[in-house]
Amino acid sequence: MVVRQGDDDGQEAISMTSQQPMHRVSASAAATLPNPSTLKDSPAVERALSRSKIYLLISWSLLYPEDEEFLDYLRCGEFVEDGRTALDALGIALGADGSQRAKDKLVALKKQLEMVEGLISSECVNWQLSDLQSEHRRVFSNVITLDCPPYETLFGNDHVFAQSHVMGDISGFYKAFGVELSKDIHERLDHLSVEFEFMHFLAYKESYSLCHDGIEKTQIVVEAQKKFVKNHIGRWVPLFCRMLAKKADSGLFKLVADMTGDWMEFEAAFLAVTPQPYTETDYRPATFSSPEGQTYECGAQDQGNELSMLLNEVGAQSFMDVKEKDKDQEEGRPSGTA
Repeated sequence: MVVRQGDDDGQEAISMTSQQPMHRVSASAAATLPNPSTLKDSPAVERALSRSKIYLLISWSLLYPEDEEFLDYLRCGEFVEDGRTALDALGIALGADGSQRAKDKLVALKKQLEMVEGLISSECVNWQLSDLQSEHRRVFSNVITLDCPPYETLFGNDHVFAQSHVMGDISGFYKAFGVELSKDIHERLDHLSVEFEFMHFLAYKESYSLCHDGIEKTQIVVEAQKKFVKNHIGRWVPLFCRMLAKKADSGLFKLVADMTGDWMEFEAAFLAVTPQPYTETDYRPATFSSPEGQTYECGAQDQGNELSMLLNEVGAQSFMDVKEKDKDQEEGRPSGTA
């Protein structure tokens, strides 16, 4: 979904872009980040890789299925298997250092995967691509649905200018790490799948940086994750998940909604951030309000519809009126313009 900078061999490059500024790291932060040479098989690397995998699974599950790739991934059991492996590794890597809240959410996530596994074996295993597409349209429709829109800027921004500000901030995060939307993905920057794949990228980049880039660059990536959760996905995704669960009511996307909600709570606890999540009363899709004392009108507003105006300009309307009157007289019907 996002295009990453490639190296000379065309392989994906996880290293920081050359424009990325370097920041000084405090002594306390440096103390929490071990020497990179000892980290390749460390719990820190496992945590980053496991979190990266969960973000990718959720991101993929919410995209509209253009082909059978994701459906095959579901039916063969690899979706559940990969998710379970990531959660198990994450639980082990947390060890005694993880908060109890984070551990409780891992237990809840494993239960969600068990329910997904049951749904796949009972229903999804017999699905065709059209069935998955129909289920996606049932929940999300073919246009932006306002009862569970998967777009950040529709939450908490009751003015179009506020939407532009948030979209600009999201774009700034992507540009800072040298990623952009793939031309094959017809979605906006603020779509949940795009934002979650960005977090997948950051978590994966953290694992690479731990092994190869040292403390300073690793801390940059960690801080970016914290800020993106606190200021973006941690604010709107919990409310979106409740709306999605209500809209879906049952089936795959109901389970994905519950799983995503639990994952966001885990992430907030794991990263030790406290987002200010939106509530139902904060959900106000943006509208355009003209500045006080000013009004905007269309010049043709009081002159009838555009077709009538065009017919009058070319003289066709009067011709049509005459033809209609002649037709009425031939059929013996009273003529008139009412």
